Amino acid sequence: MSTDRSASPPTHALPAAGNNPSSLGQGTNPGSFANPPDIGGPLTFSSPDTPGMPTHSAKTAWDFMPPDWTLQGGRWTPPAGFVPVTQLEHARLGTVTPEMQRVAEREPHLTAEQIRDEIAAGRMIIPANKVHLDGCLDPMAIGRASVTKINANMGASPVASDIGEEIEKLEWSKRWGGDTVMDLSTGGDLDATRDAIIKHSTMPVGTVPIYSMIIGREIEDLDEALVLETLEHQARQGVDYFTIHAGVQWRHLPFVQDRLIGIVSRGGSLLAKWMLHHERENLMATCWDDICEVMRRYDVSFSIGDGLRPGGLADASDLAQLGELQALGELTERAWRHGVQVMVEGPGHVPFDQIEYNMKLQRQICHGAPFYVLGPLVTDVFPGYDHITSCIGATAAAYHGASMLCYVTPKEHLGLPKRDDVKQGCIAYKIAAHAADVALGIPASRDWDDELTKARAALNWERHFELAFDTDTARAYHDEDLDVDTDFCAMCGHDWCSVRISKEITMFISGKDDEYAWDKPKISAALTDEQKQILQKRGVLSPEELHRLASKTRSSMVAGEAERAACHSDVSDDETARTLQDERLNPETLEPLETR
Repeated sequence: MSTDRSASPPTHALPAAGNNPSSLGQGTNPGSFANPPDIGGPLTFSSPDTPGMPTHSAKTAWDFMPPDWTLQGGRWTPPAGFVPVTQLEHARLGTVTPEMQRVAEREPHLTAEQIRDEIAAGRMIIPANKVHLDGCLDPMAIGRASVTKINANMGASPVASDIGEEIEKLEWSKRWGGDTVMDLSTGGDLDATRDAIIKHSTMPVGTVPIYSMIIGREIEDLDEALVLETLEHQARQGVDYFTIHAGVQWRHLPFVQDRLIGIVSRGGSLLAKWMLHHERENLMATCWDDICEVMRRYDVSFSIGDGLRPGGLADASDLAQLGELQALGELTERAWRHGVQVMVEGPGHVPFDQIEYNMKLQRQICHGAPFYVLGPLVTDVFPGYDHITSCIGATAAAYHGASMLCYVTPKEHLGLPKRDDVKQGCIAYKIAAHAADVALGIPASRDWDDELTKARAALNWERHFELAFDTDTARAYHDEDLDVDTDFCAMCGHDWCSVRISKEITMFISGKDDEYAWDKPKISAALTDEQKQILQKRGVLSPEELHRLASKTRSSMVAGEAERAACHSDVSDDETARTLQDERLNPETLEPLETR
């Protein structure tokens, strides 16, 4: 091989790499092109700013302290007799709580002290209602210093679902990568459904309390007493965060008149109707301080709602949306003064080119408070596939600053998600979150990818599927074409398998990791019921072939020339290999497993 250095690549043309998302520095990737980590500073993990983007705020939650605290010798001191309740208050006093310690265990790239300091700055929250903590809650954190989180929505509607089905969705969302869940029930026994979800959930649970406030009454009948009573009741149940649409205010309503699709937030539209009926300001905003006091008592976190988020690309980044965002910044400052943890909700439907601007404007206006976004969807014309259109936007959103992504399922805009819709939504958003973490250079975020790459290079199928996020689907798709684990796949075949060829090149390390070495080809195990269902839904294989794959024995191929897998590459010559490959991949000539 030539060692002529004049043929070296122009490394000077590469952007300065930030952190390496591989803890072991595996592979040849130069590392993340994101900004270097700034834990403890305003940028934590962040993307470089495109020219013209809003800069970060110079303020943090430390600039919005309770009026009865005093600054003495560079330290804030609470009034005599003060007892900290919320994670934010403990952090302000320099305390590392057990919940912060638990988050550090779950996020080993951060220390408990760093987590404490991020919470004190308002850039991170631990949504952990004291009541839920006494139950089964496993504390987690949301903030741009942590890995990107995803939320799964669920909830019964007036026309579908019940408590049992919601608990099943809860367990399903946890299995497929959800970090928090929101109960958005608008039908059935809302109180019992919420109670059951909280009692079964190890993840934080959020709600939109206005849904419960108007059950059995008109929105026009809502008053401050009912608002506070409902919040107190749900806080006592153990809800970890509330979506409160206090940013939809009187001054914003004229900006909505010319929108193609008006107000798409349920809470936002209800409160707009309330304001127009009463000809007064949004009562959620006017009683904000009282709401804060209720939430502080239980350490319920705010998810300040984006009631004017755009419902279509035509309404994105308009005066209504951005005007509300300004109000959300003001509400964030007021909540911090009460010692309440805050994250802020964001759009919605946003063209891809405007996502970075939206993320960085929020970072500026809300002083780095965690941003929790729905999608955003980057196009409007793919109903039934909106989990894909939105996870494209979600990846960009997380890379440019969002801390948590609210999943969208294939049923978005069409109906109430069922169990498989929850799975598809969670997986789409797990892809988005993980992709953003790797791009941001969060330490060890790429280790999982690297391990799967090594298994793939070694053509170690069992380890490949074990490392896959969805093992069942990966295995089922492979066996649909070729149910022999061998040193090539059905996509390329023996002669064209670049991975096999790279592995055979002596000077390459590709595929030679001893940890992933395997002895010989073998027939894969019988399909599980779940794998069989995956292939049945695809409708590619005949019922007879599905039966064969689902009923075969689990015995592996054994060594010996006469018992080698038909299609394996270690036959005597290339011509025989090609012949056996053609026979093995032809469904019409497949021999029954029992005869092998």
